[in-house]
Amino acid sequence: MREIALIAFCSLLIPFYTFAQSGTDTIPVLQYSEPRDYEIGGIKVTGADFSDDNAIISIAGLQVGDKIRIPGPDIQKGIKALWKLRLFTDVQILKEKTIGDVIFLEILVQERPRLTRHSYKGVKKSYHDDLNDEVDKYLLKGGIVTENVKINASKAIEGFFIGKGYLDARCRVIELPDTSRVNAVLLTFDVDRGERVKIQDLVFTGNENVKSRKLAKQMKGTKPKKRLFASSKFIKKDYEEDKEKVIAYYNTQGYRDARILSDSLWREKDGDLMIKLNLEEGNQYYFRDISWKGNSIYDTETLAGVLGIEKGEVYNKELLETRLRFSQDGRDVSTLYMDNGYLFFQVDPIEVAVEGDSIDLEIRIFEGPQATIDKVVIKGNDRTHEHVIRRELRTRPGQKFSRSDIIRSQREIINLGYFNPEALGINTPVNPQRGTVDIEYTVEEKPSDQLELSAGWGGAQRVIGTLGVSFNNFSLRNVFNKEAWKPLPQGDGQRLSLRAQTNGDFYQSYNVSFTEPWLGGKKPNSLTVAAFFNRFAFGRRGTDSYQSFNIRQASLSLGTRLKWPDDNFVSSTAINIQTLTLNNWVRGLFRSDDGETVQEGNYNNFSLKQTIARSTINDPIFPKEGSRISLSLQLTPPYSLFDGKDNYDEQPASERFRYLEYHKWRFDAEWYTPIVGNLILKAQAKIGLLGFYNRQIGSSPFERFQLGGDGINNQQFGFAGVDIISLRGYEVNELEAN
Repeated sequence: MREIALIAFCSLLIPFYTFAQSGTDTIPVLQYSEPRDYEIGGIKVTGADFSDDNAIISIAGLQVGDKIRIPGPDIQKGIKALWKLRLFTDVQILKEKTIGDVIFLEILVQERPRLTRHSYKGVKKSYHDDLNDEVDKYLLKGGIVTENVKINASKAIEGFFIGKGYLDARCRVIELPDTSRVNAVLLTFDVDRGERVKIQDLVFTGNENVKSRKLAKQMKGTKPKKRLFASSKFIKKDYEEDKEKVIAYYNTQGYRDARILSDSLWREKDGDLMIKLNLEEGNQYYFRDISWKGNSIYDTETLAGVLGIEKGEVYNKELLETRLRFSQDGRDVSTLYMDNGYLFFQVDPIEVAVEGDSIDLEIRIFEGPQATIDKVVIKGNDRTHEHVIRRELRTRPGQKFSRSDIIRSQREIINLGYFNPEALGINTPVNPQRGTVDIEYTVEEKPSDQLELSAGWGGAQRVIGTLGVSFNNFSLRNVFNKEAWKPLPQGDGQRLSLRAQTNGDFYQSYNVSFTEPWLGGKKPNSLTVAAFFNRFAFGRRGTDSYQSFNIRQASLSLGTRLKWPDDNFVSSTAINIQTLTLNNWVRGLFRSDDGETVQEGNYNNFSLKQTIARSTINDPIFPKEGSRISLSLQLTPPYSLFDGKDNYDEQPASERFRYLEYHKWRFDAEWYTPIVGNLILKAQAKIGLLGFYNRQIGSSPFERFQLGGDGINNQQFGFAGVDIISLRGYEVNELEAN
């Protein structure tokens, strides 16, 4: 019996082929014990609804007219080749019929299902777009659905949530047939992301000289839940980066051999994560002797002064690299050379001796020749005309290369407000043979125009509507060019602003202004022309209680960029003509020094305003560093010195202030200092002074300062010519009253 069973088992291991025969086929059954050669007379493919028949035949390696042996390797090779495509769930090569030595074959395949669509279950819709980005790497609408495809897509979804701190995220794939289509399926990804895993604690061992608190502070992306004002979550990528930051911090403290021997992660019973880092600090090192080699343009004392590292200081490789190659404040050796045209400059600090805890450095310099700017190329400006960008650049063909000029040019391009600051690219291809360098600025346009359309309810004053447009990159010279209206003529950097606000008779405001930033096109001399009309009214026209206050103003200002003390300074001179008309305005907003309320009459305000300002901020929208300082003086003619009158104290306010006279000073300063990331410290100071020429007349009831408020809620008083100096924590005029 044992021998019979063994023979039966071995017979199952013998490979065999099955060939289908039609009932009319009277050809004798093939004898597999006697291999025989056949010529292929024809090949047909069955079951391939989406695949190309000729491609299947070609991949199988079979052609009409080929000689094959049955049984033999040709059929088996063809089946394996089709299986490797992973397009089919079943592959067979059958005999359809034979005629003498000619055989006709049928390739029978069953295609894998195709994907109609996929969906998600268990996650918010806000995640769908991000998840699509992950699974679209593996899924294709109308594409083949295999087990590998489903597994990879599922793992991608799990990885997405694990990357956000959900370490227990799981995804199950539900496959259902699509009854509306042939051989199609619907996939649903059932996601259980679980709870976000929090970090219980960070434990450091081996840190004998640096406190654990200092090390934990470096791990900004891996924070334990006990830390206040910080969300706790574990993200693998952030964790790996934070480990590098720990070692980098050690390096800044002189521990250049510090390393992480091991790290351990485990889950507590409550599911929180514990992290343990085992450190080896090594010795603390100090700078000893620093020598220079290869410098001929600048002497050793000059270079040592820029480096600013003294003998005996803690060895800090990061500080060394910063002072040699690139410092945010421009205090580095590379900037010293590159601002003088030495683009090919190279510096290499070499540790020539390490004795005990002291390190000797030899800083080797290759100065190279000076480089001259050959071409300045601007790319990506599909809306802004090139001359608008080029006139802001500090880099021009024929000049010596200067890194500071490139950085300044970058800042000026950003300050235009027409381009995406994060997409601004600068490339400097060099030609060492000629000693020249090209500078390529790549910009990305962003919308800079503004449309204001709003409506609000003002209670007793009814609905107030606002319509305003501001074209910040306008082109006046192309107004009559029909082809330039796309939808408006743009690209010359001019600014056109129109604004209207009204709720009927009570309040009306109309403003229009135009600015040409480069008058004449050769120098940064700006010209601004503006006009506005404001009207306030209470009561009904024709009645004794009717009150009105009208302001008409036109102004012309000319600004220019100064070269001294540096070209961050600008000067602006403005001429303002203003008429204020009060009719029964008993609201008490305007008072003279003696307390008299100004409520009737026409008042003329003709003034000249001079402003000197300096700005070094890096971004006009969201400044992160730099400063903005301005000093302005606005003054009127001293009419009272020439009119021959000396009895002003006997005149009513409507006569005494018919022609306003004053001198008005204002100083504003803002400083921006980066703290951490996008956390910026803003310090500011504001000073205002209003003076008069004639003591009998006193201070003007208009053009005064208003101290207090947050600068937002008290903006409504701006119509009265009041300069707002906001001071949070104090209501408007609270300081004056107390």
